[in-house]
Amino acid sequence: MTRFFKGLFKLRRGPWEMVATVLIAIGVFMLMQPYVLWAYTYSFIVTLIGTVMFIIVSHFPEQE
Repeated sequence: MTRFFKGLFKLRRGPWEMVATVLIAIGVFMLMQPYVLWAYTYSFIVTLIGTVMFIIVSHFPEQE
């Protein structure tokens, strides 16, 4: 767990890709649920932020 947080603070690819992937998954879940309107409303922006974040993070250096 501490390796994960160290990777976040040192801007390493692995932990940040995981955060971006979780954001994409949350956005897709928000899009597919039929109950909460505000979640559906913001699902596209959450998915978009996760996707752009993944593209940017893929240029970070690998973990040591």
